[in-house]
Formats: sequence, C-alpha cells, structure tokens
Amino acid sequence: MKTVFLTGATGNMGWAGFKELYKKRDRFKIRILARPSKKNIRKLNKYSNDPAVEIIWGDLTCYEDVRAGVSGADYVLHVGGMVSPAADYFPEKTLAVNTKAAENVAKAVLASPDPDKIKVVYIGSVAQCGDRLFPVHWGRAGDPVYASRYDKYSVSKCVAEKIITDSGIKHWVSLRQTGILYPGILKVLNPTAFHVPIRGVLEWATVEDSGRLLANVVEDWVPEEFWNRFYNISSGEQYRMTNYEFESRLLAALGLPAPEKVFEPQWFATRNFHGMWYTDADVLENYLHFRANVPVDDYFKGMKSRLPWYYNLAFLAPAFLVKLFMKPIAHEKGMGTQWWVDHDGDKINAYYGSMEEFRSIGSWAQMFPPHWKKNIQEAQAAGEIRTLDHGYDTSKSIYSLSDAEIEAAAQFRGGHFLGEVSPAEDGAVKKKDAVPHRNKGVIYGWECENGHRFEASLEYVLLGGGWCQECPLDEVTDCTTEKNRFISQVLRAQSRG
Repeated sequence: MKTVFLTGATGNMGWAGFKELYKKRDRFKIRILARPSKKNIRKLNKYSNDPAVEIIWGDLTCYEDVRAGVSGADYVLHVGGMVSPAADYFPEKTLAVNTKAAENVAKAVLASPDPDKIKVVYIGSVAQCGDRLFPVHWGRAGDPVYASRYDKYSVSKCVAEKIITDSGIKHWVSLRQTGILYPGILKVLNPTAFHVPIRGVLEWATVEDSGRLLANVVEDWVPEEFWNRFYNISSGEQYRMTNYEFESRLLAALGLPAPEKVFEPQWFATRNFHGMWYTDADVLENYLHFRANVPVDDYFKGMKSRLPWYYNLAFLAPAFLVKLFMKPIAHEKGMGTQWWVDHDGDKINAYYGSMEEFRSIGSWAQMFPPHWKKNIQEAQAAGEIRTLDHGYDTSKSIYSLSDAEIEAAAQFRGGHFLGEVSPAEDGAVKKKDAVPHRNKGVIYGWECENGHRFEASLEYVLLGGGWCQECPLDEVTDCTTEKNRFISQVLRAQSRG
C-alpha cells in the first residue's frame, strides 16, 4: 500500500482530492496536514479514528510538520497555501507562506532516506500567466511566466514553482490550476470580482474534475514521460468562457438579470488580471483522464441546487436593488475599484490604463467582448489564435538542444546562456555546439537583459516559461524592454479598451 501526503486537504481542491483518494483507501494510505482551526477540526472529525487516514495537525510553514508528512510517503500532493480572497488582503503574508511551504516540501523530500522514490505534484496557478487579453488570449505551457501588477499571490506561485522544479527532486510535476467552479462560488462577494476585466477570458475547471486529477496522478499507470513537465488544468472546451459569459451564468444561476442590469460598466477593470484559453488544454486530460464532461450549463444548475434554499429567492430582488447591494463592494476601502478613483491613482493606471481611460467608459456597449471561437480548430481557421514563439524549436526534446540553440533561446529572452552550474552524473556536455543528451534537472547559469545572473534548469526556462526572478515578477512592464522578445510578444500585443 502506498502513502499519499496531501497538503491543503481542507480547501476546495484539496478536499475534492481527499474524497476521491478516500474511495481508493484500499490501495492508498492518506496522510494530510491541516491547521488545527475549529473549522478544520470539525471538518475532519469523522476521519480522526479512520485507519486509512492520518491527520497531522500543524502548519506548512513549520518544517518539522512538513517533514512528518513527507516521511515514508510515496507521493506528495502539494495543494496547500494561501489563496484568494485571503491572498488579496494579505499579499506579503501570502508571499511568505507560499514560498516557505514550497521550501519545506522540497527540503523534507530531499532529506528523506530515499528521496528518489518520492514523486511531488505541485499545484501552480493560471495567475502565473499574467495579463493575457486579446489577441494573445490563447496560450500554452511554456509561455512567459509573470505576474500582473500588485498580484503577490501570482508572484508567490511563480517563486514556489521554481523552488520545487529546480530543487533536485527526481520526479516532480507542476499542474497549473485555473479558476475552480464549486457551489460556494455562487456565494462569494468580494471586490476582487471587479478586478477581472469583463472582456477577458478564462478556461475553468470543476472542483470534481480537480479532485479526480489528484486521485489519478498517483496511479501506477501514469507514464514516466509525464513527470518533470508543466501542464494547464481545465475541464475542457465547453468551460472556456469570456468573463462576461461567466458573470452572466453566475447571475442566471441565482435567477438574477444580466451583468449590465446590476453592475455599472466602470466597476470592472479593463486590464491587469490573469486568464487565458489553452491550446494545450487536452494534454493533461490525455494523461490523467479526470474530466466528467458535464455540460457547462448543467454544471451551473447543479451548483445552484446545492445552495441553501434561501438562495432560490434571489430572483425576487429587482435589478435596482441588486445594484444598490453591489455598489458598496465596488467602493470597498483599499480593494474596491471605485475607491481607487479618489485614493489610489497608481492602481487606476494599472487596472484601467489611466484616469482618462477610466472616465471614457460610458456604457456597457464598450465592454461587451466579441464572440470569439472556442473550438481550437475553428479559432485557428478564423485567425484568432496567436501562438507565441518560445525562442527554440519546440518539436525537439529540450535535452537534445545544443549550446548554440539554448543561447539563441536565451537571447530571445534578452539575455545569455552561461552553461552548466551543477554537473550531472553523466551526459551533460560542456563542449560548445555539441549536440548532447542532457540530463533532467541539471542547473545552468543564465543572464537576463538587466545583467542579473541566475541559475535555473532547462525545464523551468524552456518548458515552464520562467526566467529571471531578480527582476520583479509583478513589475514586468517596468523592467523589460523590446530586447526581451519573449515577454514583449505578450506586452505589446494586447488590445486595450
């Protein structure tokens, strides 16, 4: 029987994963780390004496607690950490907690008697893709990793991901989670909802699909080739929505009118928020077979059916009362987009472009997104997919690239390839322009356009889209130039309006 150590088990994705793993308790022992809060204690009480479940009461930022979880484990599913909305209100704490947790996981795995037997699954985030408005609203793993301005949660996920991938752990994988659909999302009311551009896009995942993913990744039938790579999580084509469509479905599920009836158009930011549709959406599904393929409209109806009865009365509220109720949320001190108008010009510039652009929003007619194709083949035929150049021949294995090819990729990012830092046991080359078979996990030296020298694996740079972390990840527009053609593809292309 194998042991699976799961962090974040009391959160939305983690709990769904725990329930799916529990169905397999005849083959897996489940070990979880949870903070001893009253809520968590109540939630886990029924499993406190269950022989299939081991509960470690502790904290991800405490190394000894994490080490206890990792000890003897065959798999580590690192789902835990601070997420929105708490991450939005406590950005610096989020950065500290999420990076420290990743450090503790990596340290504990590598300190194990047999670290190479432990497979680590890291849950990243779509937030690592930064702002991806039209015409670069389609993307794939390997596209530039960066954070939207002020998004310390995204920064924390970028940094934590690199900690895991470049730690020396033999088997790791980064699964970048998107927005999760779960019944409670219908009850979420906070000002970050207005940080999301109504003309933006997101490819969602259901919480049930996310749980099955976690339970399937620990199966023996997952092939070796799956590991040491980056994947985007989604529930597939029918879960591709513009943010306007998402808001419309959300309101309709509650029996409420369309967004233009209950929100003012200028409440919504016009940029500076993550989200994209995936050209590689099915890659992870083809490995892990986790999708239930529930029609999206049926799923929203199902979410509503699981809410308390009084939510069924929402339709009785006239539109003007709903708008009156929503207005204070948009004006909330510190986080509300409308509070920024009088108190935070820098955020107005980041989320709207300028005060002039904010004031130019006069009607909903300016905000409606076009009817973009959602099927990949149809979108390609319509010329709506702009595939980003990664600076090297992506049809090749990164382990077969010559030094010259890697240098070209580095120059595409505005920098240089400096060669090997950590010698591999065999196979890693030092001869210029040789065509090697490079080993996985070898750390190389790089230099960015700003002269920072840093270390990173080929996997992180070429497969993951990562680059220099000495350059502030949430200030990319200030610290990069056209010399970095990799990120400039994203920054210069986006339509603003």
